[in-house]
Amino acid sequence: MTIGFVGLGIMGTPMAANLLKAGHAVTGFDLSGERIEHLLARGGTGARSVAEAVADADLVITMLPDSPQVGEVVPEILEHARPGLLYLDMSTIRPQTSRWVAEQAAPRGVRALDAPVSGGERGAVDGTLSIMVGGAAEDFEAARPVLGTLGTTVVHVGPPGAGQTVKAANQLVVGGIYGLVAEAIVLLEASGVDPGAGLDVLAGGLAGSRILDLKRHSMIRREFAPGFRVDLHHKDMGIAVAAAREAGVSLPLTGQVAQLVAAARAQGHGSLDHSALLKVIERLNT
Repeated sequence: MTIGFVGLGIMGTPMAANLLKAGHAVTGFDLSGERIEHLLARGGTGARSVAEAVADADLVITMLPDSPQVGEVVPEILEHARPGLLYLDMSTIRPQTSRWVAEQAAPRGVRALDAPVSGGERGAVDGTLSIMVGGAAEDFEAARPVLGTLGTTVVHVGPPGAGQTVKAANQLVVGGIYGLVAEAIVLLEASGVDPGAGLDVLAGGLAGSRILDLKRHSMIRREFAPGFRVDLHHKDMGIAVAAAREAGVSLPLTGQVAQLVAAARAQGHGSLDHSALLKVIERLNT
């Protein structure tokens, strides 16, 4: 397929590279010229605008920081879209924004799906992302081959906006686990127990998780290079809290995790990996 890709950041660049490896033609646009050069080096084509990236595309992917950026590019995508275009917004944004995108796209004959991802930079590089998709079932089936290039768990979860709601649930669980792993490290170290040995045991039992598998050693070493930045997780926790309010449910632990992530950002750790919640827990104990 001919694919337009808008947003070539930490996640977008390796995702576009995997599409190229699969034989698709990818034309990418980003505000950073350096990121476009990375795409060119992998065999892609650079665009000078969103319109140029979209003009000849069968499918368009956006991978952008937040709802305002998606809202800004959608009108330009729809203006230059070919009839029947598949549009996959793979950003993590508010569910109501995804519903608005679908409402704007339908009259233009554009098939819009919200398809946020989980798995971080490693998952994007390896093509092992989990992808939760909201939109029409037939549009999901049309997009499935491309999504299968990017992820190993690809699930249609409901109508427009449902993908973003599932992503909000993902982020509250991820944040909570990071907070608890941080507390476990602090407890083990304060008790004179080797945290490496302790977390090795936890990783092999019922407390085991993908986070323990991937991050326990770097957290013990206090290595917090992103990864997935605290700033972005702070945004995502705001989405989760807002989604809970919209659904009329109380999520008390989510509120606490959101405050821990906000504290990490307030303490100047916004550019660090979200495993830097350990720094917040340590500060509470000094």
